[in-house]
Amino acid sequence: MGEIVIDSRLRERTFVFADRIDAAEWLAPLLKDFEGRAEEAVVLGIPAGGVPVALVLAERLGLPFDLIFVRKLHFPDNPETGFGALSEHGVLMLNEDLAAYLDKAVVERVVEEERRALQERMDVLRGPNKPLDLSGRVAIIVDDGLASGFTMLAAIREARKRGAARVLVAVPTASASAARLVAGEADGVYVANLRSGPRFAVAAAYTGWRDLALPEVRAMLRSWRKDAG
Repeated sequence: MGEIVIDSRLRERTFVFADRIDAAEWLAPLLKDFEGRAEEAVVLGIPAGGVPVALVLAERLGLPFDLIFVRKLHFPDNPETGFGALSEHGVLMLNEDLAAYLDKAVVERVVEEERRALQERMDVLRGPNKPLDLSGRVAIIVDDGLASGFTMLAAIREARKRGAARVLVAVPTASASAARLVAGEADGVYVANLRSGPRFAVAAAYTGWRDLALPEVRAMLRSWRKDAG
């Protein structure tokens, strides 16, 4: 089980970050041991909300940046809730307890729909750019928060499938239960704002929270690629 590293000043607090950029600035010091180790470590952002956090982390730490694509499997009648996740290279994870509420045919249909949606997202955000080679490297997977942690499990397995020697997770905020779940699969979990309790919302860590549209994320990536040369 990987170690869980937190910022004790922010534990159990809400509305501690102005936005995702501010959240990344709080998160970066937890990962200072990787600063400048560009040959060894890579920052991987999960679109959409994880991208601005990951871009700041990569800049602050002086590390390469790339995308890692995973997609939640949403309940047909409740798109805010998922029963599993899939990744671009075929990782498929089902929360069996939740998936049991659906017919097998419905599960198969949702998986296929989400696989198409994932491919569309990859086409928009990655385009013709090739993913970085993770072979033998430390992959630092970044999102804007962990609620259940199940989608992150698929991302961890995706990074290992791409050859990562070690996989770390870095998020501004997480529920304690999700952090423990993810730590069971990752080599380490870094959380600035850890919160416990029966109810958890990623948005409750941010005073300025909103969903990001794909065109916004694409613009961020275009700006980063331009600056990176």
